[in-house]
Amino acid sequence: MTYAARGVGVSIDGARLLDDVSVAVQPGEIVAVAGPNGAGKSTLLGVLAGDRAPDDGSATLEDRAVGDWPSVELARRRAVMSTDRAVAFAFSAREVAMMGRMPLHGGDPDEADQAIVDELLAAVDCSVLAGRVYATLSTGERQRVSLARAVAQVTASPGDDVDVPRYLLLDEPTSSLDPAHQHTAMRLIRRTADAGRGVLAIVHDLNLAAAYADRVVLMHQAQVVASGTPGEVLRADLLESVFDIPMLVIPHPQLSHPLVIAEPHEG
Repeated sequence: MTYAARGVGVSIDGARLLDDVSVAVQPGEIVAVAGPNGAGKSTLLGVLAGDRAPDDGSATLEDRAVGDWPSVELARRRAVMSTDRAVAFAFSAREVAMMGRMPLHGGDPDEADQAIVDELLAAVDCSVLAGRVYATLSTGERQRVSLARAVAQVTASPGDDVDVPRYLLLDEPTSSLDPAHQHTAMRLIRRTADAGRGVLAIVHDLNLAAAYADRVVLMHQAQVVASGTPGEVLRADLLESVFDIPMLVIPHPQLSHPLVIAEPHEG
């Protein structure tokens, strides 16, 4: 059971955005996709989500082309959190989070749906914001509500078949969050994976990737240049070649994962 991109290529106006990219995520794991701006990370997520058809290769969910899934069935199997979190109407934060349940309840939420949304808003420290108009929230608050919405979409209701694989695709889920809420978000993402969901997340903070991901996929210039455990991928020599800045990678003094420190150029 996998959600996978295999040999994917995407070109726009002569520019190669993805070049023979293969990535897979399995239920129960977090795959963090890292790399510099313009490496192709968001394009890859768009292909996996079904928002962009690849020019080469394929994107499959359970060995079925993503584009072949009926939209409602696809929405019941995978949720997407993009960087575009605008909402045109005056929905409350709770109503936005409840939108994640729409593919499951078809517009008629029951008590179980309500309980799931309330629990997730609490998990992202947004209970007090539930009645606020979503558009009036800060960027970080909207990001946390959007994460609750996405997780709600892949959370099983009582009586659901818990063995049905579901996946979460996240584009920079912590980019606008303060340090405490970054870990709040990542703990929820970790719990979601531990509950059997497959998670692929674009993560710029390499230390968050080291702390929470099972595997790291490092991209550069439209290609995957490394894939493996945080310890295998987050190496100073490799990171320096990709990010073009000196890197210090040391064992975390208290935990069992690498600690990455970017060192400024001299002069």
